[in-house]
Amino acid sequence: MKVKVNKNLFRRSAAEFIGTFALVTAGCGAIMVNAQTVALTHVGIALTFGLIITVMIAATGHISGAHFNPAVTIAFAVTRHFPWREVIFYVGAQVLGAVLGALTLRILIGNEAAMGATIPSGSVGQSFGLEVLLSAVLMFVIISVATDTKAAGTPAALAIGFTVALSAMWGGPISGASMNPARSFGPALFAGVWQNQWIYWIAPVIGTIIGGGLYQFIRKGPEIAEPRP
Repeated sequence: MKVKVNKNLFRRSAAEFIGTFALVTAGCGAIMVNAQTVALTHVGIALTFGLIITVMIAATGHISGAHFNPAVTIAFAVTRHFPWREVIFYVGAQVLGAVLGALTLRILIGNEAAMGATIPSGSVGQSFGLEVLLSAVLMFVIISVATDTKAAGTPAALAIGFTVALSAMWGGPISGASMNPARSFGPALFAGVWQNQWIYWIAPVIGTIIGGGLYQFIRKGPEIAEPRP
């Protein structure tokens, strides 16, 4: 997955729209379908989120960088891997993709399971801290495979997809494991669920900036001398 690609901004933004639309329809759709059928289970839902991220990175990563997440785009800009002047276009496309994805689910399935909206199960502080932590880990992985030629390549999509799935497995029951403001906003808009939604806008941005900065620190820091025998 590449951060900077020599493509038209409109085409890149369109790829972000499609990827985020797919994320919401597949991931939140899995939550809604499981509420109706109990066929997927929590693990199945987590894997669905991970799998859709994996396949959409593979499909569009070479076009837009496959952010699909306003917090990721902002973190890339903060760490100087993405131009600030293009942030509004990417974030706008991501939010629009999430909104239309949620609208599609509302038409097809209804308002089942609050449309997969992220709602804290624990305390506000616990969910906020968990979203910061999960987002930091996610961005640490993303920026490593996106900016480091030693880590980039075929495993990049799998590494990010597995990170999303793993985070959803253990963090989902507490905070919803959103890590993505757009993913949370779309379902909340059509389900009318705004309880503590600020968590899912602020915490992921803080977490991704921390994760991106941490990777840059350890990657660009001075070489550590090997211990002498």
